[in-house]
Amino acid sequence: MRKILSFSLIFILVMTFTLKVEALSDKPIHWGFKKGHNEQQADAGATYDALLEKYSAFYKGNPSEKIVYLTFDNGYENGFTEQVLDVLKKEKVPATFFVTGHYLESAPDLAKRMVTDGHIIGNHSWSHPDMTQIGDEKIKEELEKVSKKTEQLTGQKGMQYLRPPRGILNERTLKVAGDAGYIHVLWSLAFKDWETNNQKGWKYAYDNIMKQVHPGAVILLHTVSKDNAEALEKVIKDLKNRGYEFRSLDDFMMKEKLDVPLMGW
Repeated sequence: MRKILSFSLIFILVMTFTLKVEALSDKPIHWGFKKGHNEQQADAGATYDALLEKYSAFYKGNPSEKIVYLTFDNGYENGFTEQVLDVLKKEKVPATFFVTGHYLESAPDLAKRMVTDGHIIGNHSWSHPDMTQIGDEKIKEELEKVSKKTEQLTGQKGMQYLRPPRGILNERTLKVAGDAGYIHVLWSLAFKDWETNNQKGWKYAYDNIMKQVHPGAVILLHTVSKDNAEALEKVIKDLKNRGYEFRSLDDFMMKEKLDVPLMGW
């Protein structure tokens, strides 16, 4: 009788622990971190660092090399992406543009130019949902639609970088996306730049970028921002003058994950 009771107690404890782990893994994470300053890296903390590493996700690179990675979120077009692309072309800087289905359908020519100019298009989901609130199959569908439409429009084959909509994720979405061949790309430098009716001038964008920049920074900007478009050229030139190099996410994967020397862009 005692053995039966002991077994039952152990079973209950194991099931309770399992349920707690499963509940924790499905708890939404709203991405955030301690901002970088004085060229010291941003820090999301050991718990988030370990979770991202488990699924080969990342938000920053090597702290000892002055390399930064420029990324843009493109949920919709607001008239400034062409200016951004012009600056990137002039300064010979690579970038990754995370696009939605709406963007691909409403601004196909700009999507085509991104690839023609040598940039990467990443996945920002088809309809920009909170992916922690939808099922696994729906997540896969959201990602597959963007990938197929991007290839149809631009010829870019394969898509491996995912920026979770609204910056919300959890262990389940990391796993589902990973199983579908995607790597979550978070960020270590950002500011409130997406409110189109609350733009504060180019210097606001410039100052926010320059005070947070650090070696290995993954920079997130939104192309709907007039401030960003007007500040971008000066940001790039001044960061170059401070010894920073701009690299692509493909370079990140080679250098950070495989420790392979990089060639110029």
